[in-house]
Amino acid sequence: MIRVVVDSIRVSLLTQHRVVVLRETDSKRYLPIWIGPFEADAIAMAIQGHEPQRPMTHDLLKALIGEMGGQIVHILVNDIQDNTFFARIVIEQQGRIVEVDARPSDAVALAVRTDVPIFVEAAVLDQAGVLFDEDEATSPDEAGQLEPSGDQEPEAELNDESMSIFRNFINTLNLDDPPKGGSEKSS
Repeated sequence: MIRVVVDSIRVSLLTQHRVVVLRETDSKRYLPIWIGPFEADAIAMAIQGHEPQRPMTHDLLKALIGEMGGQIVHILVNDIQDNTFFARIVIEQQGRIVEVDARPSDAVALAVRTDVPIFVEAAVLDQAGVLFDEDEATSPDEAGQLEPSGDQEPEAELNDESMSIFRNFINTLNLDDPPKGGSEKSS
């Protein structure tokens, strides 16, 4: 298992589809996962510290787990099959470990609400991860970034050479055929 953090939530300026970008803590490898707009908003709200007047679904699930004597230990993006990601919510309840199948977006939304670690299986990162250098980042206007992480350095000067890897990544995205039915898809 490899630890990751939520790097950003991005939106395609052309199609308005969302991608949560997870970043490996010990390298510059990223894992982009298509997610729905409601899940993107739920993650962004929690990262920004906004609390809704009434509980959203992820807040309700957090409260329910707590009221039943459970505590979320971590979440794990554990598999990718046919470009669909799978995740597990790992819960400790009364001395036993319970793993619950979940969409990665829902698992991440719970993780940011409970401040628990997010992990990805090495095989998933090997298959769907993307490697960027520090100077290959892009500005929010170009990528449609909704919520940056708090640990980003000032933006380096952008030029054609430094943007080539990012352009290659963007060219691999199938923006005309986003995932349907709420499934989490690989780019």
